[in-house]
Amino acid sequence: MNITEGPFVDIIMPNYNKAEFISEAVDSVVKQTYKNWYLYILDGGSTDSSLQKLSKFSKIKNIRIISFKRNKGPGFSRNYGMRISNSKYISFLDSDDGWSSDKLEKQLNLMRKNQYNFTYTDYTPFFQNKGKKIFKQKTNLKSNLNFSEFIKNTSINTSTMIIERSIVKTHKFKKVKLEDYLFKCDILKNNIIAHKYNESLAFYRILKVSRSSQKIKNVSSVWQINKKYNKLNFIQNLISVFSIAINSIKKYGIK
Repeated sequence: MNITEGPFVDIIMPNYNKAEFISEAVDSVVKQTYKNWYLYILDGGSTDSSLQKLSKFSKIKNIRIISFKRNKGPGFSRNYGMRISNSKYISFLDSDDGWSSDKLEKQLNLMRKNQYNFTYTDYTPFFQNKGKKIFKQKTNLKSNLNFSEFIKNTSINTSTMIIERSIVKTHKFKKVKLEDYLFKCDILKNNIIAHKYNESLAFYRILKVSRSSQKIKNVSSVWQINKKYNKLNFIQNLISVFSIAINSIKKYGIK
């Protein structure tokens, strides 16, 4: 696919108080080799210097910055972005993550060539220590995931996904903890298979607040989602949360 041709892809980036990282995230979009993209940045009333950092991007014609008066969470921002966007493909990028410069080009090529409607990629987790980036081993995810596999291995990172708008239909990010997990479940339930582009094309930032302090809460949230929305019985739910916990330890370690 020529980098100046092909359908547009809408990129939806929620942000709240990530001024320290957001310029790097936006830069990773601006530097994409595939140019037919439109970036929606949804700021949830940040109280730090996020909007000041974003001001340098305000003159780029395919970037739209929308600021809400208060923070209603990433799910609200993603829903709003999906509602006002209209391209064939939808992609997501968190404001503290980043992409390889050829992510969109490679992933969209795969989708168009094979007529895939849901794709993801491997990614490289990293954290910062005294200003220095420490990269962990890149993921080695399964080559495809359906619903029954995904609830045991929630390894589709939201910042790596590209989905066709046609399969989103009326699905939204609901007001629950781990709303991105439920959103993916809702889509995959419809006999959709997610396919992987077999390279690490994204960088996932591990923050202190997203590590060990959240793991027990996350297990509880997965259990509640599986019970209420995914309608899993006790044994199915137990297998799901146990498998997810093991996969999380494999990816990020115990800490």
